[in-house]
Amino acid sequence: MNTSESIVRDRLCEALREREEEIADQWVRLQLEQAVSTDMSEHEIREEADLLISALAAGLAGDVPVERLVTSRNELRQTVIELSLRRARAGATPTATSMAVLSLKEALLSAVQHTARDSAELYSAAILVNRLLDAAGVLSFETYVEGREEIIQRQSRQLLEVSTPVVRLWRHVLAVPLIGTLDTARTQVVMESLLQAIQDNEAQVAIIDITGVPAVDTAVAQHLMHTVNAVRLMGADCVISGIRPPIAQTIAQLGIDLSTILTRATLADALAAAIRLTEQPDVGQGAGTARPVTA
Repeated sequence: MNTSESIVRDRLCEALREREEEIADQWVRLQLEQAVSTDMSEHEIREEADLLISALAAGLAGDVPVERLVTSRNELRQTVIELSLRRARAGATPTATSMAVLSLKEALLSAVQHTARDSAELYSAAILVNRLLDAAGVLSFETYVEGREEIIQRQSRQLLEVSTPVVRLWRHVLAVPLIGTLDTARTQVVMESLLQAIQDNEAQVAIIDITGVPAVDTAVAQHLMHTVNAVRLMGADCVISGIRPPIAQTIAQLGIDLSTILTRATLADALAAAIRLTEQPDVGQGAGTARPVTA
């Protein structure tokens, strides 16, 4: 760090120490005027302002170069990250979040005007503030995007879990009614939910109902086979119901072998078969092939 930059940093630190309340107030007002935080209360914005200004002052007091200050100083980095994540959860846009951070420039420069010795020093302070808060704005944008992705993925998984409920139909009999496309992600959720339910309910038979699945191709059939195999490893039998004529034709044309799996046309037929299976003394035992059931 050269002497000139050191002096400018000292001026900024001085402004942050002596005019902390003024800077925070102005930054809050700017955000409210620009409507960059419409989903947050003024009190919440003020709390963020106090935390970020304090972290900036602590960071500038050190000797870390301005370009690396936001990413190198843990307190400052965490403050920016938490600010961005909080706004992501509140539903603010990434642009609004970045603009909220960048609007601090005006408040900082207004305060520096009172401590700068001349116009050259004020100009140098403006450049330093831009470099510092531009880095903070970029970090907030990146964090926002990552945070929203995490939220979207969590919500998607929750929707998958809601759309694939495991229902207890009878003593030791469970059913999973599937509606819509069965892809890899959904298969994983179905498998996890079903296996856990089998353990919790000591189930002997699991019915996978595909009445609501619009079409069965090779990929869907493979997903079903994986689920059936996992159920068998838990010591339970598996019945697939909802085999409509078009699906039966498609499976036959594709050459998909479901001969080792007990299938039924309707859920009612599958439940009747499952009840008979649970009455057999050897249910849940054996290598996993479907045992004959009297129609």
